[in-house]
Amino acid sequence: MTALLATICLILISIIVVQIGKVTELAGKIRGEEEVQEQSNKRHANYSLIFMVLFLAATLVSAWYYKDSMLWYGPNESASEHGSSLDSIFNITLFFTGLVFIITQILLFYFAWKYRGQRGRKALYMPHDNRLEVIWTVIPAIVMTFLVVGGLDAWNEVMADVDPNEEYIEIEGTGYQFAWHLRYPGPDGKLGTRDYRLVSGTNPLGQDWTDPKNLDDFHPSEIYLPVGKKVRVRITARDVLHNFYLPHFRVKMDAVPGMPTYFVFTPKTTTEEYRRKLGALNLNGEPMYPEWHEPVDPSDPESPKKFEAFDFELACAELCGEGHYAMRRVVKIVSEGEYQDWLSKQQPYYESTIKGTDDDPYKEEAAPESEVESQPEEAEPETPQTTETTE
Repeated sequence: MTALLATICLILISIIVVQIGKVTELAGKIRGEEEVQEQSNKRHANYSLIFMVLFLAATLVSAWYYKDSMLWYGPNESASEHGSSLDSIFNITLFFTGLVFIITQILLFYFAWKYRGQRGRKALYMPHDNRLEVIWTVIPAIVMTFLVVGGLDAWNEVMADVDPNEEYIEIEGTGYQFAWHLRYPGPDGKLGTRDYRLVSGTNPLGQDWTDPKNLDDFHPSEIYLPVGKKVRVRITARDVLHNFYLPHFRVKMDAVPGMPTYFVFTPKTTTEEYRRKLGALNLNGEPMYPEWHEPVDPSDPESPKKFEAFDFELACAELCGEGHYAMRRVVKIVSEGEYQDWLSKQQPYYESTIKGTDDDPYKEEAAPESEVESQPEEAEPETPQTTETTE
């Protein structure tokens, strides 16, 4: 019965479509097909102008509405010293591409309206125009030259490696499905060597425990860094391609298995300072950025506000699998004193996991005390040295 009704409905719809076609054909014959076509062209040309206005208005309004959140303007300034140069290049690029976008959209819809089909109009055949070709070749070339040169200048500045004689901190981030494994040097300030053939359940990074520099390295669950001090991040991957992404610091670098990469940056804003910026009030005592004053949990008005719970973060910016979204680590930028206090509480991975086990090459003998000797709690921790080591 259902199939019969469906068949009848299809037949009726087909009849209606055919009849509409006949009515349209009859109307065209009565009024003239050319007149009908011209009216249709005019109507659709006017619709295209209306669409252009609405489309450009929606583009500009949405960009302004989301500029402080999704577009990272407003309080979302770079928290690193090099970030301002990258933001500057981005803004210049956005200005020129935005200008070209608006002009081309206006011309596109205007030409569709102006040169719509009309009776008596004949299309102009113009196979070649030197002046037009010079204009649309030279102008983009000049703009692109400035953008490329400016981009290369910023890139060379950002990607400059550290000077072995300058003071810096070197840490390591290893990506795997689906997390980041972090490693810091101990009091010797040097990261120990690694060998992928040594990777195991108790040795996730493949550290060579016969290298004394490995014995004081520790594996924290979050990144702690002092404000105003240069940091060199050694970036690796254990399985597939990942991407070490610190959006607030404008740090983004691929983590490639078998090919260590790096990024150097200097934090210039602490976590607390950034929170205060997000929660700033205007002269009337009203939030400058209302979206950051909303509760973290909308269902619980008593939950902390978003700016109060804010933390910098490390994410993965490469689609590395179904658990990609979970690759997040908290990044805290603190004062030098807070950083040294945090360092003094960290325990070497060798001491907590390897020492005395079958993986310990010093199980039957004393480990080199100069490398693993823990400092007393009341002693002032040494500032890590900055000599770079290679894997």
